[in-house]
Amino acid sequence: MAKFSKQVSRTRRHKRIRKHLKGTQERPRLCVFKSNKYIYGQIIDDTRGITLVSASSIETELREKLKARVNKATSEEIGKIIAERALEKGIKRVVFDRGGFMYHGNVKVFAEAARSAGLEF
Repeated sequence: MAKFSKQVSRTRRHKRIRKHLKGTQERPRLCVFKSNKYIYGQIIDDTRGITLVSASSIETELREKLKARVNKATSEEIGKIIAERALEKGIKRVVFDRGGFMYHGNVKVFAEAARSAGLEF
């Protein structure tokens, strides 16, 4: 059996997950992506193919405030921010797409922060 890199394995998991997850107008998809430096979150309506809300640690005002690579504090802050922006647009219920990442560490903190800030999933 061939060995796969972490990136290839994550991509394969992500494709497998996305077969079953679809974001609709009533319940869009909350997608998370993390790199070694940044974390990104988007709320996407797959039926229309548009991003409704986004937040990331690369935004200039957040980069100055956080001043760190991706850690749990950064992930928690981005989770809260994306939930606040979603609630402003009237989005309360979403489908969580972990993007092929394991549900622990920064991804788990991101999801829990979004839940505690008012999103339902």
